[in-house]
This record gives sequence, structure tokens and C-alpha cells, in this order.
Amino acid sequence: MHFSRRIEHCPMCGTRVDHRIPDDDNRERAVCPSCGHIQYVNPLNVVGTVPVWGDQVLLCRRNIEPRKGYWTLPAGFMELGETCEEGARRETDEEAGARIEMQGLYCVLDVVNAGQVHLFYRARLLDTNFNPGPETIEAKLFTEAEIPWQELAFRTVKLTLERFFADRRAGQFGVHCADIR
Repeated sequence: MHFSRRIEHCPMCGTRVDHRIPDDDNRERAVCPSCGHIQYVNPLNVVGTVPVWGDQVLLCRRNIEPRKGYWTLPAGFMELGETCEEGARRETDEEAGARIEMQGLYCVLDVVNAGQVHLFYRARLLDTNFNPGPETIEAKLFTEAEIPWQELAFRTVKLTLERFFADRRAGQFGVHCADIR
């Protein structure tokens, strides 16, 4: 495994697991020697938006680790019981206190070494009244020329913004996919 979500104990009975390739499988899993439960560890979904007001994009300065103090698009882990779009809307509200109109899936990024898939949606801000939550120091609008490129928290944010501004210059938005290792 490339990331740190290695299972040590069975979630069903608490027995210390063995790490082996189960019968009829092709990769190592956490297998309980007591009850036989096989625990699958799958990627987590991170969902967010590229919120736009005119020629500006809304960014949030992080108030939590990792990368506290750096700028990011409003995004976070998807919760059970919500769609990707619902999660992206919720994260935008929680982190920026921003009201948005969703405009469709924009970017899908496989962050292989972190065991994550990031999904960003384009969004139109309905107003500029922001009320950032506790995970955000401040929420602020930036033109392309004002983006603090060296202070962006994550490669996924940088890549998404680069593609967004390139698409805006071209006058056409598509759906982008990329792998980040």
C-alpha cells in the first residue's frame, strides 16, 4: 500500500488481521484469521467547487493541517449519504459560507499515493457575502493575476485552477481528468 490506511484489527471482531491475498483476489487485503472478514481499503472522495464571481475565483485560506495558512478551493471529504455534488455544495458552504449555483463536474483527479479521488465542480457565486467556518481563516476572491500560486495548498488545486483559467480564455469548459502521483 502507498498510503497509511493499513488495517491492523478486524472491524467485526477486533482480532489482529493477517495481510495476505485472499482466494479469488489479486491483491493483499486485511483478512481476519478468526471470523474470516476481508477488509477492503478503497480511495476516499474529496469533493469541492471552483466558485466564480465575474472574473474572480473564490479561495479559502486553510485554518487546519495539512497546509494550514495556505490557499485552497473549498473542498473536503465526501460524507456517506450524499452525492458528490451535494458534498461539494456542503463543503463550499462549510468552508467559505458561500451560496452557489452548481454548473457541472469540471475536474476528476486521481491522487494515487494518497488513496484519494478529487472531484471539482464549476459553480457560480450567487453573492459575495461569505461566512467562513472554523476550518477557514478567510475566504477571498482573486482574479487570475492575483492568485497566490506559490501559496496554494495542494497540487490538485493548482492543476484545477490552471485548467479553469485556460478553459476560460478558450471560451469553452470541458471535463478534465488527470493522475497525480
